[in-house]
Amino acid sequence: MSNLGEVLVTARRACGFTQEELAAAAGVTQAALSRYENDLREPEPEVLARLAWALGVTETFLAQAGRVHGGMAIDAHMRRRLTAKPTVWRQLEARLNMYRMHARHLFEEVSIRAEQRLPALDPVEMTPADAARLVRMQWRMPLGPVRSLTRWLEAAGCLIIEEDFGTTRVDGLSQWIDDHPVILINLRAPTDRKRLTLAHELGHLCLHSVDVSDDVEAEANEFAAEFLMPIEVIRPQLRNLKVGRLHDLKREWGVSMQALVERAYHAGLMNASERSNMYKAFSARGWRTTEPLSDELAPEHPALAGSIGNALSGKGLGPNDIAHLAGFATPEHNELFPARQPRLRPVG
Repeated sequence: MSNLGEVLVTARRACGFTQEELAAAAGVTQAALSRYENDLREPEPEVLARLAWALGVTETFLAQAGRVHGGMAIDAHMRRRLTAKPTVWRQLEARLNMYRMHARHLFEEVSIRAEQRLPALDPVEMTPADAARLVRMQWRMPLGPVRSLTRWLEAAGCLIIEEDFGTTRVDGLSQWIDDHPVILINLRAPTDRKRLTLAHELGHLCLHSVDVSDDVEAEANEFAAEFLMPIEVIRPQLRNLKVGRLHDLKREWGVSMQALVERAYHAGLMNASERSNMYKAFSARGWRTTEPLSDELAPEHPALAGSIGNALSGKGLGPNDIAHLAGFATPEHNELFPARQPRLRPVG
């Protein structure tokens, strides 16, 4: 049974179109589009072609996405604030679903071999902190701060996509694409927040790929804290923590000063009163909204998706070929696997 209607709704939402806007762009009535989206009627081939073009995808993509087992509109793990508008995070969730399907479309034709893998772990059998230690051990990561977190994730086959969410109230979201995980992160976030978001989503991907417990956010937070700041290593540095010391620790560990305070508090190295006083000092300096030093941290920029595009280009595929392999209507729509354009060399 086809879930084409679900695909049309997800693709429309990802583009930010209302039903009326997509109907106008595809040259159909809103009533007809409503029937397509509710699987009450199959669009004719020429109508499907117009809908695909309006949505920036190929007809094959729409047809194949509609046949995916379990449907398309899968809920994503999402790191967002309570004040984030539902319209915003639903569009981001739809975009992640579309990226997931585009990657799936491409991976059916092109295989990528990862150096590492993301293990599926059971949060009932082990604590999130133990899970974080296990992942670090399996990946043979050095003790201490995590350098280039993005590279470690991409080496494990994790597809990371960075884009401007248009808000600072959503940090990131994640899903699995068959054997490959995908994370969408907010370009607007400072580096320390991006790193915590990546580690948080890694926790979701490892701990919540099958069974979901009652407190997934707390588990992902605990995983991220131990993954980025292993307590056995950082404990001596967090004792008798003072505001002035936080600058150096932020530079060393690549995390926010607030994350360091929370790490000290949850490790029992700071009591509630000391934590409250620390945050009062932050507020007095304006650090609760904008922390200093974030722009001094080594930036985290994903490279795997671009490398896949470049590898395909190196094998002789043109921009149109790559776009169609991933299910995009044109190279301009292909925001996921862009290939570098070859430089023209002057011929003497």
